[in-house]
Amino acid sequence: MDSHEMEPTTFREDQKKGYLYQDFRYFHLREQKSSEFSSHYHDFYKIVVFLSGSVTYTIEGKSYFLKPGDILLVNRYDLHRLSVDGSEPYERIILWLRLDFIQNYRNRGCDLASCFGSAREKRFHLLRLKKDIRDSLFMLLTGLEKALEEPSGSYGAHLLTESLLIQFLIQLNRIYLGNTYIKDRQALHSDKRIEAIIRYINSHLSDSLTADLLASRFYFSKSYLMRKFKSETGYSLHQYILQKRLFMAADLIRGGCPSTQAAAESGFGDYSVFLKAFKKLFQCLPSNYLSQTEDITGSIK
Repeated sequence: MDSHEMEPTTFREDQKKGYLYQDFRYFHLREQKSSEFSSHYHDFYKIVVFLSGSVTYTIEGKSYFLKPGDILLVNRYDLHRLSVDGSEPYERIILWLRLDFIQNYRNRGCDLASCFGSAREKRFHLLRLKKDIRDSLFMLLTGLEKALEEPSGSYGAHLLTESLLIQFLIQLNRIYLGNTYIKDRQALHSDKRIEAIIRYINSHLSDSLTADLLASRFYFSKSYLMRKFKSETGYSLHQYILQKRLFMAADLIRGGCPSTQAAAESGFGDYSVFLKAFKKLFQCLPSNYLSQTEDITGSIK
């Protein structure tokens, strides 16, 4: 697939909210150039299967140094960015999975998003696999790619692609939840103090989260905390907290919660501040959030 294929959902200050209209998208990309991508979010689940290159992928302030065959799990709203050394070709397979598609299987008694939730809880997003397990997964991906290349009118084409994808996701969940991957701590770098602050923020979004409070709680000077946080994550402390609160509110609204209640539960003491921030990020009012259909895109990472 063309490496300039456009990405339907990114959350950045200079971009609006888009939607992944299909149940899933599959990309197999290869290019050779040095690139630095800014930190961004998605409203869908993302899987990165790394095939070759020299790439550092940072998720929620934790940087992973990738090897061929590595798989990264990027949850909805996870802050992530990457740095590509163009001295060798960067090849990867990327899967985007729509929330509604995943929830459909959850309703059938199988939560295919379990591995993403677990990765967020463990704050460890990397699967480095033994050869036999990796080969088994890659066989499913090869089959999926071939199925996607078939003419759309081929007998059972949609059912075949979906069944192969589901098999892949089931195996991926079994591997991650069963801890049958290689836990290579040398494959990552993170600042433990910033990690602790990120964990605290995400579990206390409804509480007061001022820079002064966080600096005092974690024994930083305020100025050093703000510099260090942006250095590790690519986002200012204020940006990070604001967007995490907005994403929390959006999910509450998606679940049927009134916007005033969603704002309060997400840590907004002033509803007018919430409305202004929500409209800026999502380009719509909370009352129109579920019906919004505008598609604004960015490039694939």
